[in-house]
Amino acid sequence: MKGLMQERVDALIRNWIEDQFGKSPLFPAIESVLMSPGKRFRPGLVLHIADELSFSADVSFAALAVECFHTASLIVDDLPCMDDEAFRRGKPALHRAFGESTALLVSLGLIAEGYGLIAKNVRVLQKQNLKHSLDAERLGMLALENVAKNSGFSGAISGQFADLEAKNLNLATLQRIIHQKTSALFEMSFVFGWLFGGGDLALLPEVKKAASHFGMAFQIADDLDDMEEDLRIKRGANLANAFGVQTAKDILKREQDAFLSCLSKLKLGAAFFPSFSQ
Repeated sequence: MKGLMQERVDALIRNWIEDQFGKSPLFPAIESVLMSPGKRFRPGLVLHIADELSFSADVSFAALAVECFHTASLIVDDLPCMDDEAFRRGKPALHRAFGESTALLVSLGLIAEGYGLIAKNVRVLQKQNLKHSLDAERLGMLALENVAKNSGFSGAISGQFADLEAKNLNLATLQRIIHQKTSALFEMSFVFGWLFGGGDLALLPEVKKAASHFGMAFQIADDLDDMEEDLRIKRGANLANAFGVQTAKDILKREQDAFLSCLSKLKLGAAFFPSFSQ
């Protein structure tokens, strides 16, 4: 199922960028970064949640928007002034392949496109004329508010700043960084899938709780996998390295259990999601 979802998202991205940017001089850079061999988990979440809700809403543009916001953040994270990464997903980072100015322009462009894609999905819902609890424009406003919250100063921006400054972190501060950097971007996926997919708005707080627990579990699982590499590059914000493997595994289990409890309340199937087993 996960492989089929990845193929579905890859096709969406390919068709969109060729139609939208095929004649742009920036197309090679856009294609390189958006078609790199990622798992497509974040846009896949949007599609999966909408599928589970069985509302028959087309959420393709919302899924693309999430991929734009996420990819834009990765481009910036890799820059020399940030994490100074030479490679991303087995390929040279965008600034290494095309230069820092092009990388910055593509990142800014993807953020702008992400907002435009939200507007496009609003128009799609209006054309489909589905009976949602709110009109499509109000759903779009809620989606925009969620982007601002999670990608702005209360979300990913502050999380990245704290990560760069990470020294002698206590456990609570490190968990806050994970929430701002990882859970915040996952919240977009969960919320977009729920909003545009026709979910009950009364359950939106539970959707956000699910995203928070999922993001924490996802990052801790990554930290456990990346312990040696993070020690090598002297990355301080690795929970397993900073507080021990057993502490990381205990928190991972607690977050996974809480996430599964949220899924049950939301009546969403768990098969699509990773087990985070270590």
